[in-house]
Amino acid sequence: MTETHAREEICRIGHSLFARGYVHATAGNISVRLDDGFLITPTDACLGFLDPARLAKLDAHGQQLSGDKASKTIALHTCIYAAARAFDAHTACVIHTHSTHCVALTLRASDQTQPQSTFAQAPELLPALTPYFVMKVGHVPVIDYHRPGDAQAAEAVARTITRYGEQGTPIRAVMLARLGPNVWHDTPAAAMATLEELEETARLACMPTTDTHALNAAQIQALRQTFGARW
Repeated sequence: MTETHAREEICRIGHSLFARGYVHATAGNISVRLDDGFLITPTDACLGFLDPARLAKLDAHGQQLSGDKASKTIALHTCIYAAARAFDAHTACVIHTHSTHCVALTLRASDQTQPQSTFAQAPELLPALTPYFVMKVGHVPVIDYHRPGDAQAAEAVARTITRYGEQGTPIRAVMLARLGPNVWHDTPAAAMATLEELEETARLACMPTTDTHALNAAQIQALRQTFGARW
């Protein structure tokens, strides 16, 4: 993806997410990894009204080269790229939002609502509720609350990505408790699709009539064999 195309895609995806209520106000950010550095949405920018020319451009070491001031979450994004690319070298976009239903799940009593992970000590946001959640998203570990921009959160996310990957189950999302999900993929469009599936599954889980029993082991194995599911 060229830098020009990446700038256009960041703005297109930001507008789409804002228009459909996946982000609000100045919450959320999008970055793309380039051959020579990174692009990221500016600090306090509304994703619905981005200007391609004003996106922050940083070099490979995270030093800003041009554009408006970069979002403080660039440190988290660079940690995600470094950890995730060890298991999927095509990882090139990270999206962070404060999506309502994902955040709502972390506000509930964790012992009652969040399944325990077999790969890490931390709980996971959701069980394997639907086939497309299993196929398109996979495991979503919950990272304990840290203030926005806290370096310890970035370190915890990187450790979690590595832990899952080393167990043979690379992940494409983590959930920052009380803040929102971070998702990543090879393009902005693919990362957006992952976010959409995650938030819609969280919305189902928040419905009072939803049966939150997970798919069983045989059903999940069939999805792995047929579709290469990441669960």
